[in-house]
Amino acid sequence: MGEPRMLVDHGIDVGQESDAWFVRQSLTDRSFFTKLFDRHAAALYRYARGRVGADVVDDVVSETFLIAFRHRHRYDVSRADARPWLFGILTREISHHRRRERAHYRAMSRYGPVNVVPDSAERAVEGAAAHTLRVPLAQALSELAARDRDVLLLIAWGELTYEETATALGIPVGTVRSRLNRARRKISTALGGTDPTRAVEEAM
Repeated sequence: MGEPRMLVDHGIDVGQESDAWFVRQSLTDRSFFTKLFDRHAAALYRYARGRVGADVVDDVVSETFLIAFRHRHRYDVSRADARPWLFGILTREISHHRRRERAHYRAMSRYGPVNVVPDSAERAVEGAAAHTLRVPLAQALSELAARDRDVLLLIAWGELTYEETATALGIPVGTVRSRLNRARRKISTALGGTDPTRAVEEAM
């Protein structure tokens, strides 16, 4: 999965205190970049914890921000919101832990531990059905192709739009839709016609 090409255009009028504005300011004063951590770290932690578990979540999120900082000069400042960029980097970091991710889902399918799924995913299966659905959902997630799982979870757990997901992964929106549809069909089949990941998207 290639990294999206993002080049700074210094002729663009960047809205003050948008993510893009802080990225631009950080080119001359690196302390401005900490604002992106303050704004987005919690969401990235929740998402990464649900995918790779608590053991390596600190590592993947820290590496995500380190990579983002190193490549901040390539950020497309026409994009005010840096979330898709950060989630794209995070997804690539998670890809280095595919084996751990699958093991994490399989452990969830066996033991169904609580508080390991991101908040948005919890909202999708909240109530009495949450524990019942979590086990087969985790198993179904472990069996998805990695690229389909990335799309599904960026939308369902990361709460990105189709367009933001396309930006994060560096793929066309049409590819996002086809991968999402394929993932949803497999999840629905595995859960007997139920797809708890849809609830988040429908609430957006």
